[in-house]
Amino acid sequence: MPDNTLTVLDSVSRFLERQHGLYIDGQWRGSAADGRLAVYNPANGQQIASTADANEHDVALAVQSAHRAFSEGVWAQRLPAERERILLRYADLVEQHAEELAQLETLEQGKSINIARAFEVGSTLNWMRYTAGLATKITGQTLDVSIPMPPGAKYQVYTRKEPLGVVAGIVPWNFPLMIGMWKVMPALAAGCSIVIKPSETTPLTLLRMAELATEAGIPPGVFNVVTGRGTVCGKALTQHPLIAKVSFTGSTPVGKSIARAAADRLTRVTLELGGKNPAIVLKDADPQQVVEGLMLGSFLNQGQVCAASSRIYIEAPIYDQLVAGFEQAVKSLSVGPGMDAGAQINPLVSRDHRNKVAAYLDDARAKNAELIVGSAGPDANGFYIPPTLVINPDDRLDLTREEVFGPVVNLIRVADAEEALSKANDTDYGLTASLWTTSLQKAMAMTPRIQAGTVWVNTHTLIDANMPFGGFKQSGSGRDFGPDWLDAYTETKSVCIRY
Repeated sequence: MPDNTLTVLDSVSRFLERQHGLYIDGQWRGSAADGRLAVYNPANGQQIASTADANEHDVALAVQSAHRAFSEGVWAQRLPAERERILLRYADLVEQHAEELAQLETLEQGKSINIARAFEVGSTLNWMRYTAGLATKITGQTLDVSIPMPPGAKYQVYTRKEPLGVVAGIVPWNFPLMIGMWKVMPALAAGCSIVIKPSETTPLTLLRMAELATEAGIPPGVFNVVTGRGTVCGKALTQHPLIAKVSFTGSTPVGKSIARAAADRLTRVTLELGGKNPAIVLKDADPQQVVEGLMLGSFLNQGQVCAASSRIYIEAPIYDQLVAGFEQAVKSLSVGPGMDAGAQINPLVSRDHRNKVAAYLDDARAKNAELIVGSAGPDANGFYIPPTLVINPDDRLDLTREEVFGPVVNLIRVADAEEALSKANDTDYGLTASLWTTSLQKAMAMTPRIQAGTVWVNTHTLIDANMPFGGFKQSGSGRDFGPDWLDAYTETKSVCIRY
């Protein structure tokens, strides 16, 4: 097999060699804490950089900087068209540095350079430009009212949208650049300031994005980045009294703790949490389309996708045919480092996460589950898990109900569509789902009965900036994306004028 491993750009090497601090008030500054957090290359387990491990004092400085910038109106009071122009300039700068950002993302997160280029940078640019355009489309309403007193008085009422204030963004490690911009861009388009905390595992691309934001003309204090552990840095950020809104993407248990803390101060919260996402395959589905679509929907980014299909319910008449198709596909996947453009499955993000996913598979083997396993990948101290199919898993297995967040997919035989629907909805989660059928009638009849925030038909996982996204049940609250995205970053003010 040819060696397709990329050469690291000089700009990437120089960035990795820096003594990374915190980005506060438009400049780099050291942390008040002495500790450092190592950043590892998942492909080989070697340290490639380190970042500051911010404490409560560091977080307070960042929040104060953001609050000062908001209060002084250096961003919020600019003309909407000017905010739009600067944010579009920001997107242009990101595009100019696309390969640098993609390589940084692959080196710290482990994903394929192809995915880093296409999703982390390419799709992020679409979201950035879409959201920049929303800055000039914030609207209120004029309302007729029936206030009866004093006699003869007339009133005119209108509403206006005003930015909330300082936003705290907490970003996970699976798509650090893209999900980070899903928090930064709507906050800035609405006129807010933001303090963002990337995962301690994958902090590098957002630190670079902060520099590019300043270069684009975003004023000091409007976009701040603090790095550190969630238990200290993240907790201090989400609980700071000057934070007006928290946007969190991550696990359901952590999301619940953030919601509880926010409730004490009535802080606005958007939560995009976990999922145990089903796919329902009806007997009339196109087998080739199912295998191709659900291989992408299940194994994109090694299954480290909140929307990934992890439970596939297949009607009995085509079950054996599809299991054979999935087996052939899984065993054909090449496994290797993300910087090898030819590798289709890459390492997981960290040693701890690799061990967590391996524990689910160990539990399945101990309980005599039938596993179909693909290539194990290179033996180079990397954080690899082979792509795995679990055939008709028993309900006693941990991986049947818990979010594995790895390259592990359950294939379950069902008698009919009703059994599939019942099993698909039998979960505490409700983030995404998909239905596979060639019958328009079945698609239209079944999609309203599936309990998920997003339901795809004959596709899975793929999303768009103009398509609202969020979960039912314990998969979160609130919605991102779409034309109403900025509503979550603004307050509605009613103005009543007597004349």
